[in-house]
Formats: sequence, C-alpha cells, structure tokens
Amino acid sequence: MDPIARLTAIEDIKQLKGRYFRGVDFKDRALLLTVFAKDAVVDFRESTRDTRTGLEAAPVPLSEVLHGNEAVADLIVQAGTVMDSVHHGSIPEIEILSETTAKGIWPMVDHLIFKSGLPASELVGYGHYHETYERVNGAWKIKTLKLTRLRVDNTPA
Repeated sequence: MDPIARLTAIEDIKQLKGRYFRGVDFKDRALLLTVFAKDAVVDFRESTRDTRTGLEAAPVPLSEVLHGNEAVADLIVQAGTVMDSVHHGSIPEIEILSETTAKGIWPMVDHLIFKSGLPASELVGYGHYHETYERVNGAWKIKTLKLTRLRVDNTPA
C-alpha cells in the first residue's frame, strides 16, 4: 500500500471510531449498525467493575461476548435507557495490515451517569479499546472490539 493510501485508511478508521463514540453516546442504533461489521465480535466483559471496591456498575448484563452488529447495537441502546454517557478516545495506534484489514489500540476515558435504581450513580473508566477492522465494499468497519480497563471509579448510588 502506498503511503497516501495508508494515511487515507488511517484517517478513515479515525472517522469510523468517531462515529462509534457518537453512536454510543446518542444510543443511535442505525448509526451503530453501520459502524460494525455484520459478523462483529465485541467483548465488554469486566469493563464496569471497580476492582478497588468490587462495585459492579453494569446497567445491563455484560457476561457474554457479543456476536453480530445487531447484538452490539441492541446492547448499547438497551444500556442507554438507564444512563447517559460521554466517551473520549485519543492518540490511536493504527496499523494497516492489508488493503482490507487493520488493527488499532485507542486510549479512552468514559463517564457514565446512571439513572436511579442501579447499584452505582456513575462510572468513570480509563482504559483501551483493542480493535480489528475490515474494509467492506470500500468502507471500514469494526470487526472485533475488546475494552480493557486500567481503572474504573464507580460511585455508589
């Protein structure tokens, strides 16, 4: 891949991740369906437990790996019924592997504010998205996503 095509692919993936963050924060199912590959595999397990206190703040069950863009979009929209969120990603490491595949790591911070009736009132998380991408019909999609945390700060309800 020539340098211009490589840089264009990296920028396209950055734009894709921006749409992901917007889709998550606005709980936009239609947008989320376009961000993920149809056969995406997403792992949010262990991303909402405060290891210092043991408080689990997940507003929906996160015990299983999700398969398919519809399952991912549905979970995010379902979680959105009981919380507001703001997600930030920065300084990605993106490696273009071929004309149609890439991988990336995104440092991230998110702030989730939960509605009443849940174990926590808010969560502030720090970690990384580990992702792979594929180009489908000329558009980059998230193929796999795993969220790992360095720290989770949950505020009890």
